[in-house]
Amino acid sequence: MLFEDEASFRQDPTLHQTWARQGCQPQIPTTGQRNTLKIFGTIELYCARFLYHFQKVFNADTYLDYLERTLRSYFPRKIYLIQDNASYHKDKIVWAWFSEHRKYMEVFNLPAYSPQLNALERIWHHARLHGTHNRYFATQDELRSALTSTFRSIQRNSEQVQGYLRPYQ
Repeated sequence: MLFEDEASFRQDPTLHQTWARQGCQPQIPTTGQRNTLKIFGTIELYCARFLYHFQKVFNADTYLDYLERTLRSYFPRKIYLIQDNASYHKDKIVWAWFSEHRKYMEVFNLPAYSPQLNALERIWHHARLHGTHNRYFATQDELRSALTSTFRSIQRNSEQVQGYLRPYQ
């Protein structure tokens, strides 16, 4: 069983709680740009396997590309995919693809406006907390590198990820 979701990570700094000497507010420089990295991801509920892929945009075509990658990664096992209600998840070409691949993938939609039901939201939260909050990234490449490092750490530490997934099991 796989949970699928997508997330955008901004290059400009996101401030989060931190310790500082009283009266000295921490300052983080900013580029003033609003560049973002967009990421599709899946997390396997019972073994905590996390897959991700960077994309330039979120749309039906990039979603299909991610689904193909996911299917190849699990083939020939059948996938039970749980997804939210993003508009491109409901696109005609996406549903045609699901119909064509129903032997290998069955899809379930979460109720609208219920991110708390998607296990991958906890992974995105972890990535922001440990990879991007309170940090300055001069370039998108630096942001990508930090996220890749954080995601690889997540992939190596399945016990920690299992803790995030326990409420969904």
